[in-house]
Amino acid sequence: MSQLITQVSPHIFDKTTTQKIMLDVIIALCPAAVASVVLFGPRAALVIAVCVASCVLSEWLFEKICKRQNTISDLSAVVTGIMLAFNLPVDIQIWQAVFGSVAAIIVVKQLFGGIGKNFANPAITARIIMLISFPAAMSNWTLPNGVDIASSATPLSIMQGISEGELPSITNMLLGIRGGSIGETCAAALLLGGIYLIVRKVISWHTPVAFIGTVFIFTWILGGNPVYHVLSGGLLLGAIFMATDYATTPYTKSGKLIFGIGCGILTVLIRVWGSYPEGVSFSILMMNILTPYINKLTASKPFGGVKAK
Repeated sequence: MSQLITQVSPHIFDKTTTQKIMLDVIIALCPAAVASVVLFGPRAALVIAVCVASCVLSEWLFEKICKRQNTISDLSAVVTGIMLAFNLPVDIQIWQAVFGSVAAIIVVKQLFGGIGKNFANPAITARIIMLISFPAAMSNWTLPNGVDIASSATPLSIMQGISEGELPSITNMLLGIRGGSIGETCAAALLLGGIYLIVRKVISWHTPVAFIGTVFIFTWILGGNPVYHVLSGGLLLGAIFMATDYATTPYTKSGKLIFGIGCGILTVLIRVWGSYPEGVSFSILMMNILTPYINKLTASKPFGGVKAK
């Protein structure tokens, strides 16, 4: 009996680890990373490298100072760095990219207890912090390969009438030949990464399809161009890689659908009637706050159990 080990459930384990999941996410982000360097040049690689290094270093230093277990080997800080970089203009000042990385890791992630305990997506929240802190720098959109002029309007601002110009062709939207953040422009690369994650069963289809589908249907009802709304801004990046974050989004299938639909509705409301042309970041953050309530609402009742109060 001395060899008997007792512990609480769950008693079923597999070989899946946080590190393996994050490695799959990094692999899925690689096509968009390569596309960003092809489209925007070597400075895109510099911004990505700075964000990744700053996130990893911030996590290591904070855990060292607080005498916590070191977690940089789980690669979650690397993923946060890449996704934050993808949300930044290629001409962002390096010190501003470092500021955003530190905010993502220390303020949003570590101060709430580390991975799995943060209530909001670190990269999304850091982008909003930077958008409020550096509005001019965060809205300076350089065209791929220096086409025409140094700064250009995004398709969303053109559709809203905030800026003048012609919308890029659908082909250019798919290939990323348009103004926008480093990692959000090439829709084809993001879709390729999303397919990889679904095939690998790292994410399920529920949230991305609900998110993208809601934006498509809602903008069509409102008389907008649904295809351009889906391919514009950070919708694909947010729906595939950020609205599927394990720690900050619902864990039930019905909850994932509710989360995606909520993100889609809020995104369209902000895009159509808000003061910002883009609404993906704000919508995901707001739905992150509602995640505990969605989980409680959609939690399954054990057989023979009573409804939770």
